[in-house]
Amino acid sequence: MPLEYKRNTLVVADYKKSLKIYRDILGFSVNYINTSAVDSYSYPVFNIPPEAVATFVALDSPTQERTFALTEIKGITLPKHTGPRLSVTVIKVEDLKNTITKLQALGLETLEIRKDTTDGKSYYEQAFVDFDGHLILLYELI
Repeated sequence: MPLEYKRNTLVVADYKKSLKIYRDILGFSVNYINTSAVDSYSYPVFNIPPEAVATFVALDSPTQERTFALTEIKGITLPKHTGPRLSVTVIKVEDLKNTITKLQALGLETLEIRKDTTDGKSYYEQAFVDFDGHLILLYELI
């Protein structure tokens, strides 16, 4: 049986605020929004205390259903990471410059743009940090 990658899920403090990035700018669409039951597997997976409320937001890319998700946690303060980043989510976009301009208009931190070539393909890449501290790397093929 072939390996199948289902989705990446980010824990966020406010899914409506996060949708300004992932839906309105990056182009994901909402598949469904569901308040998680206390016995949901999300609680042990994300180490969510039982007094917190988790809301799951499944997002579709233009080419794949439920390929990305947000899990909003209310009732606790989420930690802020200040040390080395532990992961990055990589997303292909069609107009990197315009996308980054929109993200900067939200007040988000962006890193320098770079040009690179891998496997004979040239691209521009630039990362930003979302409202909850997640590093997202965007790239555009040249």
